[in-house]
Amino acid sequence: MLDTITNDYLQQQRRLHQNPNYGLASLSFAPIFADVMRQTGCSSVSDYGAGKKRLLEGLQKAGVNPSLYLPYDPVFPEYGEPQSADLVCCIDVLEHIEPELIDNVILELSNITTKLGFFSIHMGPAGKTLEDGRNAHLIQKPSSWWLKKFINYFEILHLQTHQMMGNGIWILVTRKENI
Repeated sequence: MLDTITNDYLQQQRRLHQNPNYGLASLSFAPIFADVMRQTGCSSVSDYGAGKKRLLEGLQKAGVNPSLYLPYDPVFPEYGEPQSADLVCCIDVLEHIEPELIDNVILELSNITTKLGFFSIHMGPAGKTLEDGRNAHLIQKPSSWWLKKFINYFEILHLQTHQMMGNGIWILVTRKENI
């Protein structure tokens, strides 16, 4: 199993998740994600970095109920390990990953993506800081940097810029078969 988070950072994330206003981005992206589900016919969802499962809440408000919803978040061990699904999403998570572990996380996303992946990334600073003083967005890089990471494992089907909660992108991808 790949290392995707250090124990020290996991403890910091556990403390951050005690804030009820931490991890709200999935609610903003749920209508877009619901449209992707409708357009692609994907009904099983693996929510990587699910936090408090706000995506599921947002999908239900948008009138979409996945046939299978598989949350994963190391902060919530009761969710279990990351699981494969037709549609893997990772919403407002990747910029929070420790830089030395980002390649492992992207590889893990590739390993669980059976059909499509939907990944949103905020590219600027977060409004929150970690207890050690660092910005909560540990990786603040432009789309070109992110695309170089993703093209090792994925074909990019769609790239969209957005201004939800700041400058960001979301991408729809399919996994490369010969990696």
